[in-house]
Amino acid sequence: MFFNSKKYTQEAEKNRRHDLSDEPSMFNMISLGILASFIPTRFLLRLHKQHIENKATIEEKSGSFEQTPIIYFHGFRGGDYTTKVMIEQACKDKGNNKFLKVTVDLLGNFKLEGTWTGDKQPIVQVAFRQRIVGIYGIDYYMSFLLPFLAKRYQFSTYTAVAHSLASPCIVRTEMKYAKKKKFPHLNKCVCIAGPFNGVTYLGDIPNVNILNEKGRPNLMNPHYLYLLFRKRRFNPNIAFLNIYGNVLDNTNTDKFISVTSAKSIRYILAPNAHLYQEVEIRGRDAEHSWMHDNPFVIDIVNKFIGIKK
Repeated sequence: MFFNSKKYTQEAEKNRRHDLSDEPSMFNMISLGILASFIPTRFLLRLHKQHIENKATIEEKSGSFEQTPIIYFHGFRGGDYTTKVMIEQACKDKGNNKFLKVTVDLLGNFKLEGTWTGDKQPIVQVAFRQRIVGIYGIDYYMSFLLPFLAKRYQFSTYTAVAHSLASPCIVRTEMKYAKKKKFPHLNKCVCIAGPFNGVTYLGDIPNVNILNEKGRPNLMNPHYLYLLFRKRRFNPNIAFLNIYGNVLDNTNTDKFISVTSAKSIRYILAPNAHLYQEVEIRGRDAEHSWMHDNPFVIDIVNKFIGIKK
């Protein structure tokens, strides 16, 4: 039994509605993704001169307060369509349809569109141009993306809404830069369908790995161990919401991520967190590539991050 990459591609991209002709080639995405995944080769990416295409506007702040943006991240093979419905509803709940879209590539280039709003919680949509990247590739994106945004828009904390593979990367990034005062840090974190301890049939076979009565998984992959050994670096003041799915087909998965893998982060974060919440979505609407468009999920997220009462 192996991870069905063809099926995942079909499921992950079934909601796409835009032309893919402006995307990098498959060779570009894979080759740059490989370079970004290994620390010794990342310098090759940094040899490229950074280009910033700025089509965005910045609104003047409506008061003397510190802004805490809500930043939406997609995962492996995702794109702007992944967070589109979530952002549309977030804008409605805020009563402001403006948001900032940030497209970034592994060479450090940025394209900024839309508006950085002047309220307390500007909404930011992140789209990774080379979107076929694993954990280490997304980690690399985070390492320069977050400082770039924080410096440009003058914020020190942010709220993250992450889908799929972006979820463990957000947690990893917070732990990695915990002692860096100039690096932006989490205020709240929402993870949707996060593979914290493996992907189905790719290091995690359904109904084999289980959680003990304390929530500790019997089997742990290297990525999970990385989080476990650094759990004290995760600020306990960060409010954390973990949403995961179970399609109830006897696999205890959302078709791609097992309940065990998604829930395993509780053992690491919950004991020290001042606020840790979990929500399990069940049935047909709990499928991995539908979770980010699920109205019930979006309603829970928007209440948690404070833009809906």
